[in-house]
Amino acid sequence: MRLAIDAMGGDYGPEIVASGAVRAVEQFTDLEITLIGNEREINRYLNDSSRISVIHTDVQIMGDEEPVRAVRRKKDSSMVLMAQQVKEGKADACISAGNTGALMASGLFVVGRIRGIDRPALAPTLPTIDGKGFLFLDVGANADAKPEHLLQYAYMGSIYSEKVRGIENPTVGLLNIGTESKKGNDLARKSYELLKKSDLNFIGNVEARDLLNGVSDVVVTDGFTGNMVLKSIEGSALSIFKMLKETLTANMKAKLAASLIKTDLGKLKNKMDYSEYGGACLFGLNAPIVKAHGSSDKQAIFHAIRQARELVLNQVSDKIATAISKK
Repeated sequence: MRLAIDAMGGDYGPEIVASGAVRAVEQFTDLEITLIGNEREINRYLNDSSRISVIHTDVQIMGDEEPVRAVRRKKDSSMVLMAQQVKEGKADACISAGNTGALMASGLFVVGRIRGIDRPALAPTLPTIDGKGFLFLDVGANADAKPEHLLQYAYMGSIYSEKVRGIENPTVGLLNIGTESKKGNDLARKSYELLKKSDLNFIGNVEARDLLNGVSDVVVTDGFTGNMVLKSIEGSALSIFKMLKETLTANMKAKLAASLIKTDLGKLKNKMDYSEYGGACLFGLNAPIVKAHGSSDKQAIFHAIRQARELVLNQVSDKIATAISKK
C-alpha cells in the first residue's frame, strides 16, 4: 500500500511529518510512504527505511492563501504534487496537515469527486465520555448545504463507521436545536424528512450538548454549523484543562493533590484527545484524503497515517461509490 504525504503542511513542518512516517512504516510492514517537500529538511529526520521516499519541492501553500487560487497557481507545491500522486495511481491515499481549503480544492480538482456525490464532506471522529467516539460531518468543507447533501453525508458517514470503525448498523443523528421532528430551520426540517425515509439507522434530531455523551455514532450537519460546533468543543476542552491546571498548581496543597492524581489526569487527557482517532476524512472523493490537524504532533501524524491505511484496506471510497450509485 502506498501513501503520499504533504511534508510541508502543518505548524511544525517536515520534522513532525517525517517522524510520524518513520513510526508508521515500522509498525505497518505493508506500507510505503512518499513524502513531498524539502528533501534536505526531510532527510534529516529519516532513518534508513527503504519504504520511505521523497519528492523534492520548495513550494508550499500557506495557511492564509486563498485556496482555489493557490492550487491553480502552485501546481508544484507539496500539496498539489501529493494529490497528483493519487491521480496518477502512484499512491492509494494522501494526507496533509496544511490549508484545509486548499486540500479540499486539490481533492476536487486533482483527485476528483465520486459520481453521484454533489459535495464532499470533512469528517473528524471526536471523543466521547464512553470512549467510543462519534463521526461528525460536515465540519467545514462546504458552508452551505441542501437536504440531499446531508443525506449523502449520512450515507458516507455510516459506511465509514461500519467498515472502518467496526460499528454494526451505526446510528445517525441530525444536529438540531431540539429533538422534536419539527424543530429547526428549513434545511433541518427537510433533511429530517429525507433521513427518516432512508434505509439508514436514523434516530432523529440530536442536540449539541449531547454530542460528547455519545448520543449517536454519526452526526450530520452543514459545514458552517459543524465548524462552529467543532471549534466550540475544542476551545471548551482547552479552557477546561487550562483552568484545571491553574487550580492544581495554585498552591502547595493543590500541587500535592495533583501529584496524587497525576496518572488519572493523564488518562483523562488521553481519553479526550482527538488526535488518537486520526485526522478528518474528506469523504466523497475518488480516493481517501485525510486532513490532519495543523498543530499535529508526530503521534497525531502516525494516527492519520493509520487511518488512511484503514480507509484503503476497507475500500471505503469504492463502497461509498457503490452505495451512492444505488440510491
